[in-house]
Amino acid sequence: MFSLTHNLPIGFSRTTRRALSSSSISRAQGRVIFSGIQPTGVPHLGNYLGALSNWVKLQKEAAPEDELLFSIVGWHALTLPQDPDALALSRRDLLATLLAIGLDPKRSVLFHQDHNLAHTELAWILNCITPVGKLRRMTTWKTRLAASRNANDESEVDESLLNAGLFTYPVLQAADILVYRATHVPVGEDQTQHLELCRDLADIFNRTFTSLRPLFPLPSQLNTPSQRILSLRDPTSKMSKSSPDVQSRILLTDTAAQIKAKLRSAVTDSTAGITYDPIMRPGTSNLLTILAACADEDVHLVAQRYEGKGHGHLKGDVADAVEEMIKGPRAQFERIRHETAYLDEVARSGAEKANKLSVATMKIVRERLGLRP
Repeated sequence: MFSLTHNLPIGFSRTTRRALSSSSISRAQGRVIFSGIQPTGVPHLGNYLGALSNWVKLQKEAAPEDELLFSIVGWHALTLPQDPDALALSRRDLLATLLAIGLDPKRSVLFHQDHNLAHTELAWILNCITPVGKLRRMTTWKTRLAASRNANDESEVDESLLNAGLFTYPVLQAADILVYRATHVPVGEDQTQHLELCRDLADIFNRTFTSLRPLFPLPSQLNTPSQRILSLRDPTSKMSKSSPDVQSRILLTDTAAQIKAKLRSAVTDSTAGITYDPIMRPGTSNLLTILAACADEDVHLVAQRYEGKGHGHLKGDVADAVEEMIKGPRAQFERIRHETAYLDEVARSGAEKANKLSVATMKIVRERLGLRP
């Protein structure tokens, strides 16, 4: 389904191109897929339809030789203020959620990023070869800072509030990927810039600390079908847990009654009829996007079925579709979240597997840097 061929940087010599190609082939016959999610507690509908459901699909469709790693990235959460007790609970709840939606710890490596110190070791090494100019061109730290301050847009962000961790977190993100020598990364469009930085840093390391073969493959963006789900109260922005309005999002733990109430109050417009027009009718289009994603249908075909119908009819159908989709994972989550011993064992086993995979990488990294025993 996906190619293991890497897009090689323009200007590389023929010898380097051959080395890169042979390195990718000898690394493994299959793909190494890595992705992570921050522990913000129970995911909302946007998280599920935008990323998590694709993780489950990747697991189902992966070849036997593919390696899949899905991480709860606790160190990334620290780039903004956190309540320690709330963070601990969020980490556990998110692991329970990943299991509840169908990720299998026997097939995929599920682990807490902070249980493998190789991530931060490699991040420091990569920080030492990362030009500051590249980090200044990153835009997502402004978005995160604006969201944490409930600012209307990035222009309202006071850069004096920027900490070094938030500024350099794309480097840690690169380390998350490269420490496992991942070949493919499923990310949304808003993370494309970060993956490009990861590729740049892999290339810089390979050229700076040369050997017979480059150490790091240049990871490819894995394009998976993902939906950008918008706020139910402000359809000009993404659905987010940082919004102060709890009616703006649907959590995977919401009851059927809560889902109906939130969708009943969803912002639409006063135009008669139902049409899909994300620019002129973002609220209505958002509801159609949710319904299409739940049914795994083309949104335009879904919109055609609602010609001549009203928003009340649409909202009711969306509520039913969402409830049908999440009722299974919700029940599983409520069961698993209380199985503390099981969750601890999954986390321990996943960390053990992740550490084994990263040990070989870091041994070579230290050797090439001159940090030898």
